Amino acid sequence: MTTPSRSGVFDVATDDRVVKFTESVSFDRRLYAYDIEGSIAHAQMLAKTGLISADDCQKIVQSLQEIRHEIEQGNFIFAIENEDIHMAIEAALIDRLGDVGRKLHTARSRNDQVSTDLRMWTRDATANIDAKLHSLQCAFLERTDQDADIIVPAYTHLQRAQPVLAAHYWLAYIEKFQRDRERLESLKQRLNVLPLGTGAVAGTSLPIDREVVRQHLGFDQIACNSLDASSDRDFVLDFSYALAVIAEHLSGWAEEWIVWSTNEFGYLSLPREFCTCSSMMPQKINPDVLELIRGKTSRVIGNLTSLLMLVKGLPLAYNRDLQEDKPPLFDSFDTVGACLDLAIPIVVQSQWNADNVRAKLEGGYLDATTLMEYMIKLGIPQRTAHHAVGQLVGKAMEQQLPLRKLPLQDMQNICAELDQNVYQILGAENALKTFCSLGSTSPDEVAKQIATWRGRLDGTT
Repeated sequence: MTTPSRSGVFDVATDDRVVKFTESVSFDRRLYAYDIEGSIAHAQMLAKTGLISADDCQKIVQSLQEIRHEIEQGNFIFAIENEDIHMAIEAALIDRLGDVGRKLHTARSRNDQVSTDLRMWTRDATANIDAKLHSLQCAFLERTDQDADIIVPAYTHLQRAQPVLAAHYWLAYIEKFQRDRERLESLKQRLNVLPLGTGAVAGTSLPIDREVVRQHLGFDQIACNSLDASSDRDFVLDFSYALAVIAEHLSGWAEEWIVWSTNEFGYLSLPREFCTCSSMMPQKINPDVLELIRGKTSRVIGNLTSLLMLVKGLPLAYNRDLQEDKPPLFDSFDTVGACLDLAIPIVVQSQWNADNVRAKLEGGYLDATTLMEYMIKLGIPQRTAHHAVGQLVGKAMEQQLPLRKLPLQDMQNICAELDQNVYQILGAENALKTFCSLGSTSPDEVAKQIATWRGRLDGTT
């Protein structure tokens, strides 16, 4: 097979060790569809501007489509002597068409070519991750109806804090993943910019028409500076950062559910088909999938760090270092995608242990803050009320009672303004009904948020 990358200035063959060291076709071959699509657009532009004939263009396009079919069928041989996916496809084209195939690379460089391919791949990868995030949000939203009557403890510092509706808890994750989706959306403005036509570093003296290529490939803008366009990898960093934050959110969710599914908590039962057994202890039902989601986050963060270090201090314009941007980017995409694929059914199929949660609701004095705010409504300063409730909790702890069972006389000894009405707001269920602020766990507020999200996620609002 032809190896078109070797120029006439070299009078010796490349050392085999260099060939093995510098090749990237082993991992950048996944860009083949984008490389071919970009090449077709480039060939058609060359024909339109008169740089190649219409007949040559037709032969090039037809051969590129045949090469794509061979790759898709698994019949294409990727030789490392051709270095990368661009040279692999061009070599196959030249083998078929001879000098006609050699015309394709007119007015372009692998520098602007790979940047174009990678932007197109990232554009599709972004849409892929966004679709999975949408499905995960929908899974959480469906749980709001399924678990409408369940109240759970909310935690700060992993200590019981206040009661919330389970639906409010689900909505919190919908919010997190919405920010992830917005982050993906915002990077499109910087991503969907066409570098093809900027050449290796300075553009070209040939009369090309970059607007034709832009329209063909669906880019929103054309890169305006040839020095920047061939070396820019900000879009890679943007996407890698977005993937790292998604992984962080998944990791926090996984950690929470690992804890909540333990016997010590007993709040959740995980679907057995997403758990594993112990090789030694037959009773074990291990949350290995959640643990691996938590663990794989370190890879995604490591990939982001690797990419940040890769571009640190690179001079303008293109440097071969940038060949190493694809393995960490591809790995982060694959890893986060796989985690999302598993998170969705786990959310759908896991079950609250409602009786167990209800039995534990009164522990931890989840109604203490509500009692303090009740005192504030009676005209007692916040700090004074805060101190008084602390005393009441201490007394209840001594008697091993929840606040709702503490005798009124004990309450009045600490706060004389309290009367029998105080018991109407005590207990987790009563306390939850007192919430009223926008964004709170108030049943009315939660119902409004559910309706809002249902409209947003099904596209009606």
